[in-house]
Amino acid sequence: MEILPEIEAVGKSLWIKKKKILIVADFHIGYEEVLIKQGILVPKEMFQEMKKEILELLKLKPQTIVINGDLKHEFGEISRQEWQETLEILDLLLKHSTVVLIRGNHDTILEPIARKRHVEVRNFLIIDDIAILHGHKIFIECVDKNIKTLIIGHDHPAVSIHDGIKQEKFKCFLLGKYKNKNIIVMPSFFSLNEGSDIKKDKLLSPFLKNIDNFEIFVLGDRVYDFGKVKDI
Repeated sequence: MEILPEIEAVGKSLWIKKKKILIVADFHIGYEEVLIKQGILVPKEMFQEMKKEILELLKLKPQTIVINGDLKHEFGEISRQEWQETLEILDLLLKHSTVVLIRGNHDTILEPIARKRHVEVRNFLIIDDIAILHGHKIFIECVDKNIKTLIIGHDHPAVSIHDGIKQEKFKCFLLGKYKNKNIIVMPSFFSLNEGSDIKKDKLLSPFLKNIDNFEIFVLGDRVYDFGKVKDI
């Protein structure tokens, strides 16, 4: 589904068709290991599911893949799982495309992994009038007058839908305005939970204050336009 002209939602990713750029956000590799250390039993299936989804997206034949922050989960170290699985993901992507890593708030120690595969870590990426950044910080270059669209992750948006009997939560994209610019908020790529409920949970990004007039695009068997936040 086209969210803005030339920007399509494809699964959990954004596809800038004209530039052949694929954008994904918030992999949080290592999250399973953190939960297991806390005594929470989870099936270690997230990584394999992630790889399957990536292989499907690679059929688009992107020239550039942008990982928009939080490739790994741990803040202060690189866990064994993170070393192994982040390198495996990078190897898979680099077989098909150039890779750009955008630094997220969880990526305090990302350079040692990036250096292993000679991948650049950046605070943001600007392509024409589009700025891609994780969304936990505002960079002055990304709010320049020439920038028309911001693409962020960070908040892991999801929406709860109920029919009076049961309630289910779904990942979603958000489309709204930051000052005079379009802003797209991407869902998280990891699958252990659906994300933060946009109607109940606190918004984290400084770009997101009042999202009542933001449009919701819900991920199901395809991407559905659900109207505005204030109407659900």
